[in-house]
Amino acid sequence: MNIHEYQGKQIFARYGIPISQGIPAFTLEEAETAAKKIIADTGSEICVIKAQIHAGGRGLGGGVKVCKGLDAAKKAASEILGMQLVTHQTGPKGQKVNRIYVEQGQDIARELYIGMVVDRDSRRVALMASTEGGMEIEVVAEKSPEKIITEYVDPLLGLTPFQARKIAFALDVGKGTAEPKKTIGQFVKVLLKLSECFIKEDCSLCEVNPMVITGSGGVVALDSKITFDSNAEARHKKEWAELLDTEEEDPVELEAKEVGLSYVALDGNIGCLVNGAGLAMSTMDIIKHYGGEPANFLDVGGGATKEMVTKAFKMILSSSKVKGIFVNIFGGIMRCDVVAEGVVAATKELGLKVPLVVRLAGTNVEEGKKILNNSGLKIEAADSMGDGAQKIVAAVKAAG
Repeated sequence: MNIHEYQGKQIFARYGIPISQGIPAFTLEEAETAAKKIIADTGSEICVIKAQIHAGGRGLGGGVKVCKGLDAAKKAASEILGMQLVTHQTGPKGQKVNRIYVEQGQDIARELYIGMVVDRDSRRVALMASTEGGMEIEVVAEKSPEKIITEYVDPLLGLTPFQARKIAFALDVGKGTAEPKKTIGQFVKVLLKLSECFIKEDCSLCEVNPMVITGSGGVVALDSKITFDSNAEARHKKEWAELLDTEEEDPVELEAKEVGLSYVALDGNIGCLVNGAGLAMSTMDIIKHYGGEPANFLDVGGGATKEMVTKAFKMILSSSKVKGIFVNIFGGIMRCDVVAEGVVAATKELGLKVPLVVRLAGTNVEEGKKILNNSGLKIEAADSMGDGAQKIVAAVKAAG
């Protein structure tokens, strides 16, 4: 689950990580009020208007503007609020900006990159740091990998002061400051607090890009990008629900979550209805193998009912990209006849117009096949997963 920059900074503040003064705004009136307050509180006419969407590259897309004075802030807010912001992470359609963040300007001397992520290879949390603040870490990794410093966090000890100091000296954070030792000390404290935040908030990603050294030698988190690990939702259900921005989420994925289905939209045109995450991944792989493109990951689970299967079918067809559907069910706990009933009900209700291939195996498979055969619907049966994948890929290509 992703959250907005200002929400991440509110979390940072709880852990004592220094942030700039800022106020979220949802309307132009709120933006004007926020700008007035920040200018008055800081005694500086410099403020920044930032688009709040769940994507990076906002500055390059025109979603971040540095303003001098209230009139400039109002103009920037009117330009950004409601715009369709296109970045390298939103795709060509972009994302509508429904909220902005009005933040005080900072006297920036240096920009650094700090990020924490779960590293599956080492099975530990990795802390990455670089002198190339403000740049995408992927670009730095590709062009200047030697500029990325990595420390791995021990799951029992956490990030140690020694590791934090090691990063501070490697980045030379005291360079050019009036009191280098003070700046280094503050930077070390920020890293330790960031690590604590990452663990306690159950993050899978926590990125500060940039973390800045100010002209006075202070350390400030100028940005915040946080992704929570959805596997820990049970521990944070109430607080995460309050942070969720439904306008930034795929409505079908939200609907699937509410009814207990695992659904992720993809860019292909062959819808997949499968039970079991492993089988779902294998189904997508075999569709790709035979030249097709899966339109979704959809795991109906082992205990799905007829109603859930019908709902899953509707979710697949809610995408205009879907030109064919492959139902691939191995009935262990889940019975094939239940799946068949759900497929028939959804097909009749929705008036299915795209090719449908069904492969059933396992518990009550014969009963399931009878239900499909007696439905009077145009459903193509498959004998195996490979056979089904070939048939649906061929059917979609034949349909144009």
